Amino acid sequence: MATYVLSGGATGIGAAIKARLHAAGHRVLVLDLRDADIEVDLSEASQREAAINSLLEILSEQIDGIITCAGVASHFADLKKILTINYTGSVDIINGLSSRLAPGSSVVMVSSNSAPLCQKPELADYLLENQWDDIDAMLPELTGHDCYSASKQAVAKWMRRNAPEFAGQGVRLNAIAPGYTETAMTKAVAEDPQYGDAIKKFVASIPMQRPGCPDDMADAVEFLISDKASFIAGSMLYIDGGHDAMFRPTSI
Repeated sequence: MATYVLSGGATGIGAAIKARLHAAGHRVLVLDLRDADIEVDLSEASQREAAINSLLEILSEQIDGIITCAGVASHFADLKKILTINYTGSVDIINGLSSRLAPGSSVVMVSSNSAPLCQKPELADYLLENQWDDIDAMLPELTGHDCYSASKQAVAKWMRRNAPEFAGQGVRLNAIAPGYTETAMTKAVAEDPQYGDAIKKFVASIPMQRPGCPDDMADAVEFLISDKASFIAGSMLYIDGGHDAMFRPTSI
């Protein structure tokens, strides 16, 4: 039995990952707003710190991996919280627990196939450099999609920057990039007056002619944390039915 920490395990993709890990006999400690082992609002720095401290007390032994799945979509009303939940909430949890990661363990972050399509790359860079004064100055000009895609680009860039150091310590750091996946969260976006029509067109354009489901993402995470992925580090795995290849056919 392995031990994993999973943020965002109460619903959607995270719930599918939790179910898969439990079915394999693993111990899973879930961080989420509710229905979790540790209930936490990852948008709040004090709550992130308290959650990390609680985990360090609970986890006297080393852990076998971390999966940071907690996130909110572009329709979320508080734009700054899109950034803090999606990016800072992921990075702080990994950094806070990195000392407990056993050699041979695996960390999987959840980015998005929206990450390379970000129209505000400077916002992603500000996140990476922790330049919140610059971010606050930009906020009045930003949309929810700007913040979502930038937060997910920052996740991907942080993973790439840090994967070599983690690998040197025997820890594999990777990310998955889901495409449109049917969950309660994306259903809310699809029903949002501002984004609904665009979402319908987006889904219709998926080359494999269907949206993703949470189990598609759980399959990928299960692979990345397994011994079958023992030489994979610093990779971003797109699980989007061919969408990224369609959008960026010359990028590798």
